[in-house]
Amino acid sequence: MRVLIVEDEARLARNIAKALRETTLYAVDIATDGEDGLHQGLSNSYDLIVLDLMLPKIDGLEILRGLRGEGRRVPVLILTARDTTQDIIRGLDAGSDDYLTKPFDMGEFLARCKALVRRTYDRPSPVVHVGELSIDTAGRIVTLRGQRIELRAMEYRLLEYLALRAGQVVSRTEILEHLYDFNAETFSNVVEVHISALRRKLEAGSPYALIRTVRGQGYVIGEGPA
Repeated sequence: MRVLIVEDEARLARNIAKALRETTLYAVDIATDGEDGLHQGLSNSYDLIVLDLMLPKIDGLEILRGLRGEGRRVPVLILTARDTTQDIIRGLDAGSDDYLTKPFDMGEFLARCKALVRRTYDRPSPVVHVGELSIDTAGRIVTLRGQRIELRAMEYRLLEYLALRAGQVVSRTEILEHLYDFNAETFSNVVEVHISALRRKLEAGSPYALIRTVRGQGYVIGEGPA
């Protein structure tokens, strides 16, 4: 999953980004003013935007209206020091999905972020099931037919993204857009390498393929003939 943080307090933005990367394994981009935030929000594919309201150049509500006016349905969590009832109403009426005031508890913030991302993919439960595969997104625990499967960080991120979109063909471009941030260095066959690693760990000795390649389109997760 990929998140955009629009926050002009550099230290806070770094702390939030660090927590998201380490706790949820999300890819994170940062914008430190409203103009850059709106540009990035309209230019890239995000699973969540964390948005301050008091920003240089363009304020958060204007960013929010700009995103919604362009039809962007990405969930937006407003994170701000504005804490009056009227501020909250204005934020929600402008199109935000959640509202959290500063100072805040990081654990609560991370839980809200994960819930918003799951809701985007119509997966309200923190445990995602694909056939006999189970993914506990809260604890990042993967089990298959009752046996725990150990995955590297990027393998887990890729599996979680495919599972949230189970039954849908997911293109290589979509995978790159949602799992890597702006500064990530990727090589030409990075997706194929991680898909291959997942298959070795998930399909060993099984007559079924969990991850199938749809020629010319991408990948789909869900049990089928190997």
